[in-house]
Amino acid sequence: MNSFGQKLRFSTFGESHGTALGCILDGVPAGLKIDEEYIQSELDRRKPGKSEFETARKEADKVEILSGTFEGLSTGTPIAMVIYNTNQKSKDYSNIKDVFRPGHADFTYFHKYGIRDYRGGGRSSARETAARVAAGAIAKLMLKTLDIEIFSGICEVAGIKSEDFNYPHAKNSIIYALDKNKEEAQKEAILEAKNNHDSVGGVSRVLIIGTPIGLGQPLYYKLDGVLADAMMGINAVKAVEIGDGVLSASALGSANNDEIRQNGFESNHAGGILGGISNGEDIVMNVYFKPTPSIFKEQHTINTQNEELDFALKGRHDPCVAIRGTVVCESMAALVIADMILLNMGSNMDGIKKYYK
Repeated sequence: MNSFGQKLRFSTFGESHGTALGCILDGVPAGLKIDEEYIQSELDRRKPGKSEFETARKEADKVEILSGTFEGLSTGTPIAMVIYNTNQKSKDYSNIKDVFRPGHADFTYFHKYGIRDYRGGGRSSARETAARVAAGAIAKLMLKTLDIEIFSGICEVAGIKSEDFNYPHAKNSIIYALDKNKEEAQKEAILEAKNNHDSVGGVSRVLIIGTPIGLGQPLYYKLDGVLADAMMGINAVKAVEIGDGVLSASALGSANNDEIRQNGFESNHAGGILGGISNGEDIVMNVYFKPTPSIFKEQHTINTQNEELDFALKGRHDPCVAIRGTVVCESMAALVIADMILLNMGSNMDGIKKYYK
C-alpha cells in the first residue's frame, strides 16, 4: 500500500534515484489558505546536506504544487505536489546491484517482487519521506486554524538521554536536540560513529497540543493505534511509545492512573489518549529509530545467487537517521490528527445538525 488515511488520504510516489517523488493529498477541505513558503520551510527542515551530522547528498527539495489550489486557497480537489531529484549519484550503488546490504530492505524487496531498484534503495529509501513532509505541512496548516500544534525533537542519541524537553531549543538546534546540556555529547557520539564509518540510533519525542476530546474510533481506528502505525511506517523506526510507554508495564495501577478533578487530569501517564480516544491532554510519543544501516565497514552478506561474500558500501548516508526523521514524525502526526478531526465531525447528531442546519 502506498496510501494512508481515511477522510484525509495521501498517496506518495517516486524513488530515491528516480526523476522525482511526490504525493497526492485528497480530502483537504476547500478554502484552506495554502502557504507555499511554509510548506517549503518544512521541507527545508528535512532536506539533506545541511550539516556534517547528515548525509552529504545536497537536494534543494523544491516543492511544486500541481493541482488542488486556486488563488492561494485549496479547492477541495486532490492536491498534487512534486519534488524533483537533482543530485543523484547512482554509480555509487553499482557495486551492490546483485548484493544484499545488511539491515536494508534489499533482501525482502527482492524476494517479494523478484526485482529491486538498487540505486539508493529505490522505493524503500527514506528519500520518499520528503513527500510525506509536503503532505504533512498542509495538514499542519489545517490544524493551525484549530489551534492545534505539533512539536518534536531528539531526546536520545546513542543512549545519551535528554533530561529536559525544550522544544523551542530543538527547533533551532542543528540536530534538533531537546536538551541543550546533552546536545554536545550527542553531537560527539554522532561524529565519532561517522568517523569510524559507523552509525548511531536515536529517539524522537513528539508533542501534540490543543487536541480536543474525542479524536479516535473505539476499536479498529484508535488514535494511539493509528499514530503508532504512522510512526512505524517511517523508515528505520523500530518502536513507538505513547505516554509512559514501556514504563507503564512496571508501574502500579495506583501510580499509572491519571486521576481527575474538575479542572482536568492531575497527571498524563496515558500520553493524552484513553481507550484509543483523545482526552484533551497533550499527546506525547517517543519514536525509536535504529542506527542507519548504510555504514562503510566491511560486512558479511550474500548476493542474488545466494553466494557468501564480504563487501564495503559506497555512497552518502546519514550517520544518525533520527535527526531528519523527527521532522517526518511531526508530519505523520499532523496527517493523523487532521484525518481524525475530519472523521470526528460526524460522530454525533449534534455535530451533524450544527453543520447542516
